[in-house]
Amino acid sequence: MSGTNAASGAAPCRFAHYFVICGIDTETGLEPDELAGENFEQSPLKRTFKSKVLAHYPENVEWNPFDQDAVNMLCMPKGLSFRTQADSREPQFHSFLITREDGSRTYGFVHTFYEEVTSPQICSAMQTLYQMHQAENPSSATPSSSSSSSMDSLASSLDEADSPSSSSCRSAACGGYDASRDTLYVSKALCLITPMPFMHGCRRFLSQMHRAVTAASPPPLPLESYVHNILYEVPLPPPGRSLKFHGVYEPIVCQRPGPGELPLADFPLGQTFTLLGVENLVQLFNCTLLEMQILLYSQDYQRLMTVAEGITTLLFPFQWQHVYVPILPASLLHFLDAPVPYLMGLQSKEGTDRSKLELPQEANLCFVDIDNHCIELPEDFPQFPNKPEFIQELSEVLLRYGISPVGGAPPTSVPTTTTTPGSVSTRHPGLKSQQALRELEDDGRNGNLGGEQLAVLELLQGNATLERLQALAKRTGVRVEALRGVGGEGEGQGGRTAVEEEELRNAKLNVQLREVFASRFTTMFADYEAFVIQSAPDLESWLTNREQMHNFDKASFLSDQPEPYLPFLSHFIETQMFATFIDNKIMSQWEEKEPLLRVFDGRIDKARLYNVRAPSLRSSNYQRCTVLKESAQAIEQRLMKIDHTAIHPHLLDMKIGQGKYEQGFFPKLQSDVLSVGPTNNNRWSSRTATAQRRKDRHRQQTEHLTLDNDLKEKYMQEARSLGKNLRQPKLSDLSPAVIAQTNWKFVEGLLKECRMKTKRMLVEKMGREAVELGHGEANITGLEENTLIASLCDLLERIWSHGLQVKQGKSALWSHLLHYQAREEKLEQQQAESPVSNGPERRKSESSIGMPSLRASVMQDMRHIQSMGEIKTDVGRARAWIRLSLEKKLLSQHLKQLLTRQALTKKLYKRYAFLRCEEEKEQFLFHLLSLNTVDYFCFTSVFTTIMIPYRAVIIPIKKLSNAMTTSNPWVCVSGELGDSGVRQITKNILEMTFDCQNLGKLTTVQLGHDNSGLLAKWLVDCVMVRNEITGHTYKFPCGRWLGKGVDDGSLERVLIGELALPNADEDFGRGCRTPDMQHSPGQTRRVSITSMGGRGYKPTSAQIQEAIGEAVNSICKHFHKPEKERGSLTILLCGEVGLVGALELFFHNGFKSARLFQKTVFVWDFVEKAVAYMESADQMGDMQETAEPLGLTCVSLCHYVSAINSSPRNIGKDGKFQLLVCLGARDRLLIQWLPLLVECPVIQRMYEESALLRDRTTVNALIAVLQTLHDFPITLEASLVKGIDL
Repeated sequence: MSGTNAASGAAPCRFAHYFVICGIDTETGLEPDELAGENFEQSPLKRTFKSKVLAHYPENVEWNPFDQDAVNMLCMPKGLSFRTQADSREPQFHSFLITREDGSRTYGFVHTFYEEVTSPQICSAMQTLYQMHQAENPSSATPSSSSSSSMDSLASSLDEADSPSSSSCRSAACGGYDASRDTLYVSKALCLITPMPFMHGCRRFLSQMHRAVTAASPPPLPLESYVHNILYEVPLPPPGRSLKFHGVYEPIVCQRPGPGELPLADFPLGQTFTLLGVENLVQLFNCTLLEMQILLYSQDYQRLMTVAEGITTLLFPFQWQHVYVPILPASLLHFLDAPVPYLMGLQSKEGTDRSKLELPQEANLCFVDIDNHCIELPEDFPQFPNKPEFIQELSEVLLRYGISPVGGAPPTSVPTTTTTPGSVSTRHPGLKSQQALRELEDDGRNGNLGGEQLAVLELLQGNATLERLQALAKRTGVRVEALRGVGGEGEGQGGRTAVEEEELRNAKLNVQLREVFASRFTTMFADYEAFVIQSAPDLESWLTNREQMHNFDKASFLSDQPEPYLPFLSHFIETQMFATFIDNKIMSQWEEKEPLLRVFDGRIDKARLYNVRAPSLRSSNYQRCTVLKESAQAIEQRLMKIDHTAIHPHLLDMKIGQGKYEQGFFPKLQSDVLSVGPTNNNRWSSRTATAQRRKDRHRQQTEHLTLDNDLKEKYMQEARSLGKNLRQPKLSDLSPAVIAQTNWKFVEGLLKECRMKTKRMLVEKMGREAVELGHGEANITGLEENTLIASLCDLLERIWSHGLQVKQGKSALWSHLLHYQAREEKLEQQQAESPVSNGPERRKSESSIGMPSLRASVMQDMRHIQSMGEIKTDVGRARAWIRLSLEKKLLSQHLKQLLTRQALTKKLYKRYAFLRCEEEKEQFLFHLLSLNTVDYFCFTSVFTTIMIPYRAVIIPIKKLSNAMTTSNPWVCVSGELGDSGVRQITKNILEMTFDCQNLGKLTTVQLGHDNSGLLAKWLVDCVMVRNEITGHTYKFPCGRWLGKGVDDGSLERVLIGELALPNADEDFGRGCRTPDMQHSPGQTRRVSITSMGGRGYKPTSAQIQEAIGEAVNSICKHFHKPEKERGSLTILLCGEVGLVGALELFFHNGFKSARLFQKTVFVWDFVEKAVAYMESADQMGDMQETAEPLGLTCVSLCHYVSAINSSPRNIGKDGKFQLLVCLGARDRLLIQWLPLLVECPVIQRMYEESALLRDRTTVNALIAVLQTLHDFPITLEASLVKGIDL
């Protein structure tokens, strides 16, 4: 095996893959960087120029090909920057990452410093540019404008604040450049590209390399030796081990977590918390979990990277599945237009205001201004469960390490300056030791001390005198600062340097913070495996049918969770990261577990061992993390006891005399010695090479056995989301064709997402409706439905913001609607509407049942939303408009209408925008059209406090002459949210509109009149009531008389409503949704029994018993549903197949109702006679012998009947019977009253022998059925029990 192969064989285990140098190319000279947004008004020293990759070693690594453009762009995201001797030239460090298309990541660590420009051509070019600039802008030579106004290439905001060279102290020529007087410096970057994020190790190695160049004496070995060593001779530490390797001056230690621990994360989380504060960070974490668009904003690249990596690290066991670009180079700004969730970092130019930042879409954006320590959150989203307790626990961990949970303070110590780790800040050097001792005495921390505090502890434990002194000091209030001197100044505990001590502290803080987050997920998803649906026999069939398969039982999972968690969890289980997590779980039956999943499952199993079945599973009590101490100890032990030491750097076989040391200049390295690794004599590389060969052989075998890998990758790409293949912008190729192709992918992705979302909404809703069919009850709105609608709103916002020309307001959809409204209103003014267009409308209104039809208009719905004072923002208005259109089943039609104004769409959108792709747009509207097949109440149920105009129409039975009445009618409409109060209707017009607060879904109408005048009798067919905003029309069938001395003598009736089908032309023939026989309670059952008999309709006793069973069953089902999803109980009690109607049939069976030449007798007459008999018997003393409870029951029945009779309401006899049944069901008295009525002698006079009521067995069966209602708290609507005084 040749040397090259040996090196490449070993490479997957190598610590670093490439060493790169970027800077100015003296051959090509100064090239302005157009992509970075050239600003010619600035002094040439402040402009950006193109940088180049000057060298990289080795030339290429096969499994990680070198991407020159991307590396150059990310090493120097703002190109080259120039300085003179008057400017600050502090070196800077930042990191970056490149995500490849398959989702794997490579990390880059960059040390940028300034090197003197020696090329006379470049100096003279700069001089010429400066003179031209001065001639064009004479004012700029004044010293005041010369302070560093624009962002220096990488100066962090901290650095800016500290730099002493403010404009006042500089010479007048400052900001300018004169070749004869000034020295010109240019930025140069050294970069290591590594497979794993060992940030601290790389940072220290690079800074030592730079120190070797600037030191007065040359380094011990040529620089090539160190580069060769880190590229070829330093391996990655094995899992669970630590590794020491050597920089130029000092050894460097790094460690890697073991298989059961949280994966490696080397970016300092403490700094992330310090920058944002705990509260903000938890909100940002929440937005990330819910897959919103997240934009980080800071002057400092390293801050962008630290926050981005910090947040994604905390997601364990989940992984961010969408676009992830922590540092977005200036040339890729068009990516902010991406209509998908993203996490990106944008560098802010110094002095620019956030308000000037034009972002394409903000409806679902979480904007994180890192330097100003604040975040802007999207509108309404669910909060993370147990947020206050969670924040409290995190704050305690931070305080242990001396970090303020409030955030906004600079980090307690900056690693580049060597502050002693014992001090929190220079002002209070003794606070920390004092705190350590104090907490030790109180043991407030269960012995969880940080490294430096442990040092104090060990010192104390070994010394009784010191312990006594400490106790005394505590009593007298003396500070124990002197203690720090005992341990030695320069070195921390165990001979570690201050920097190592700082790193250990960071590593322990990192792992403890991450454990708190991980522990939340272990608690929340402890039982997730029980709900994973494993339905495929093998991997191939699973991958092929992935889209159609239901992988996780969401409904059961949610029903098993504590109530307060539901809003968050119902959103979270719809995310891509959760879907991928479940996919990984299912795939783990056929292949090796994904590492994060393996660790997570291990933790859940461990938790189960400790408590067999977590008793706290259903409770929402907060469970604190229990492994903080162990996790920090594991890290400390690894760093104390080094497991592996890499080969020392050594002399290489180099040509003599090349690359002579010149202080301050990075030499040109000899590429021949750096292009290949050591030959095979090195044990480590040969061992890994054979291991690699073994792996290759194994891989080839498994490839024969399993799927073709490419095929599998293809399936996975498609299966796992829209996101994966457009997860990463290609940094290197920015040709228009590539940008167009990326946009095309976005368009396809949006369409696919729309298809999936509408399908999911339909399946959810139809599943519910199927269950509902047995209830004759309106559809229910669940938490899950709300989640799906919210995500539809978010998708529409993203579609509308894709490819916008100019952004106006936070909501792109609402902005488009406003443009449309302005144009339409202009047209309306130009042409006063021609009467012709209203022809068909008018015809339709005549054909419908007395209710004039509502015009479906985008404008009308917009005006409704605009008049709602409760909604304050454009995003809120857009969401309300979507909900309203969805409820009216007009969403697709409205959006189609909006997009038919093509001139407007062209004006607002770029050519590549989704809304200008004709075919995709049509399909999109078609998917939305499918939502019309189900009923949503997503507007009515959310905006519960708004005022709504209602229109009520009373429809008399036309064929009878007395449709005209002399009395004054009134109505009172009730719904789930309240009632309208009594509204008088102008007589003989029989139609009115009124405004009142949202009543929700309508349930009952009370209809009555005042019995005045000669023609005070009135036969009403039905009442129709329409919500004029949503267009929902309810029909309240009556089919009875209202008037004294007719029918049952009722002057008012309570009518039960049902949602009428929209009377569109195609629906008109279908009329009502229920078959005619049971069309409404009034028209069949409630007409007095003589006419019922006349129609030849007599239900059999079996049918009657079945009807009662069904009615009771429906009520039981009602109470078994979640409270928010129950719908109306009134319909189940008094509706067409309700309990009252069924009992009425029971009482009518065998009833001797029609007497010759006498008026009709009603069931209520029987009840009154029975009560009269009981009262008279009671007076005569007959009841005295009866058992005490029976006597009480008797009293209660008499009391209820007299209360109903003495009510001021003019309800008829059937209405009174209905009331008695409802009150009896509510107060659990029905089954006590039935035996009394059966025992009463009146029954023999009024019922035939064969009547059900006289059959003991049947009555006992009825009592048993009604008994089941006692388990439920039945509450009655106010409209039913108004005026009853019990």
